[in-house]
Amino acid sequence: MVTLNSMMTKVYFPRMFAPLSSILSGLIDFLIAFVVLLGLMVWYGVYPGPQIVFLPFFVALALLTAFAVSLWLSSLNVSYRDVGYALPFLAQIWMFVTPVVYPVSLVPEKWRWLVMLNPMAGVIEGFRWSLLNRLNPPDMLLVGISTLAMLVLLTGGLFYFNRTQMTYADRV
Repeated sequence: MVTLNSMMTKVYFPRMFAPLSSILSGLIDFLIAFVVLLGLMVWYGVYPGPQIVFLPFFVALALLTAFAVSLWLSSLNVSYRDVGYALPFLAQIWMFVTPVVYPVSLVPEKWRWLVMLNPMAGVIEGFRWSLLNRLNPPDMLLVGISTLAMLVLLTGGLFYFNRTQMTYADRV
């Protein structure tokens, strides 16, 4: 049986593949669920408009955000084992902070800047706009700040992951 520790110490194994593999398996799950969603949309007579062409941008933004978060959390999990136990709670808190079940327009104007710092807020609003044939495009400031937050998170995650990856084989 080949373990992660033996792969990292005996043969050359790009350590970036460990967090990337979880993202790619999630992408396959997303694609299957998306096909089911499209079938349900046809069943209920909800058809996307021409703005569906922007959907790949929002999917890429979601994938890059997931990759950035996985870089941070995988590095922290190797160093601090308790991070793995806190992940379900962090994911649940992040879901409530992200406007999944409520639109951003329900957030008071003075607190909307906090929502904009969440990289997934722009993704959710973009998905709603591109799939549900809404006439008003998402707030471009929201999408821009969410994209910028994702880039900062990704850059920091890549830097931290590369800085700590040399000690992974010793700690795994």
